[in-house]
Amino acid sequence: MNENKVKNEKRKRKIEEGIAIFVFLLPGLLLFVGILIAPIAVSVYRSMYDWNGFSEGTFIGFSNYIELFTNGSIKFVNSLKNSLILAFFSVFVQLPLALGLALLLGRREGRKERAFLSIFFMPVLISTVVIGQLWLKIYNPDYGLLNRFLDAVNLGNLKHVWVGDVKTALGSIIVPTVWQYVGYHMLLMYAGVKGVDIDLREAAMLDGATKWQVDRYVVIPIIKPILRVSVIFAVTGSLKTYDLVRILTEGGPFQSTEVPSTLLENMLFLRNRYGMGSTISVMLIILCFAFALLITAAFREKDE
Repeated sequence: MNENKVKNEKRKRKIEEGIAIFVFLLPGLLLFVGILIAPIAVSVYRSMYDWNGFSEGTFIGFSNYIELFTNGSIKFVNSLKNSLILAFFSVFVQLPLALGLALLLGRREGRKERAFLSIFFMPVLISTVVIGQLWLKIYNPDYGLLNRFLDAVNLGNLKHVWVGDVKTALGSIIVPTVWQYVGYHMLLMYAGVKGVDIDLREAAMLDGATKWQVDRYVVIPIIKPILRVSVIFAVTGSLKTYDLVRILTEGGPFQSTEVPSTLLENMLFLRNRYGMGSTISVMLIILCFAFALLITAAFREKDE
């Protein structure tokens, strides 16, 4: 009898604990569903319709998805290619710069270290609108700093209408994007570098390793989880990029700098194709999720 009573009390306690956990998790769960899951579900639903945003839509199944990749006038594939080019430079230029700065600053102590951290992180704190306007002034063909600099070093023949030429417009977006977020990734990596046990560094140096060898064989392997997060952020951020493209080129000239987010805006507000706009948003979600899984799997294979 006593054993049954104890079992019943344990079962009752577990049920009460489960109810308490559910009650405390419910507000967060409702918020998560309302802000994230519900909008995604609505977008998936709307992507199945030919809808102009006002009149009643017509159910067309997966026709929008097929058209997205087969209709050359939409140029979704071209916009995706531009985002992948931006992702390439983010991963192979921006992140190595951030890692190098994090490793260098991780060796310093005191006020100089904090001063450099503040300086490199400053672009992240500035509004993207402000940064876009700043770089528009730098690229200005008449009085821009870039063309004036080329004049000053006797390279006036290289002067250009940077954001107005199909050949240079995308590069004109890549440069400020890389510059703006180097500090963000640097801070993430710097936190990991400073968290490495000093005893490991000293042991490696006692064995004859140089500072760069310590960084390569001790520090970098330890901060791999942070590097993985930075790569995921860099790639998915490139796929979702919008503001700098909108400010600098508006997707032009001739859609040469179009990215999925600006194409989405174009579909919604210029062409009144809300069904197609929803299709693009769903594809962005799928691509970001897929790349995140691929990057995680790649890092896991390297660890093994």
